[in-house]
Amino acid sequence: NLKGTIAGDTAVQTALSTGESAVNVAVNAGQSISDLLTQAKAKIVEANQSGLDATSRTALHNDFASLRSQIDTIVATASFNGTNLIDSGATTLNVLSTADGSVIAVSAQGLTSSALGISAADLTTSGSASAALTAINTAITTVANALAALGSAVSRIEDQSTFTGKLIDTLNAGVGDLVDVDLAQESA
Repeated sequence: NLKGTIAGDTAVQTALSTGESAVNVAVNAGQSISDLLTQAKAKIVEANQSGLDATSRTALHNDFASLRSQIDTIVATASFNGTNLIDSGATTLNVLSTADGSVIAVSAQGLTSSALGISAADLTTSGSASAALTAINTAITTVANALAALGSAVSRIEDQSTFTGKLIDTLNAGVGDLVDVDLAQESA
């Protein structure tokens, strides 16, 4: 019976490890996106200065568009074992946390340029650059909130994984003690 419990808990440990990896990929991608949004904001702020000529605005817009494209590339590749928690349409990841079937639910966080509200941002006019500044500030807040939610989920998974590992160690020690008692009784 203890060996069955150990096998079940070992399967949970594997599920927790896989879930933790999937969430960590999303966190790492989210941090990269946050960095890109900071760079994009600098381009937008620069595009908001008065007296900027059309050539400069176009260059800033092209730089911004490149950063925005990089965000979508990161989102598209932020997958672990077929799970992408930050893509559009991503669903909640349920990570098995106990042998009785309890799960830790990790909510998906859409971080595409569309989900962040910056896919149509344009820096080629003063008015559009001003609107882009509002959009980028909202996007930065959205990503910060998403990272907080994902970070919290990683902590829960890590805590459960640590507990499950200690439980498996304790059960293995218990099986060893039972074997030792049985051997001692047989030799007596």
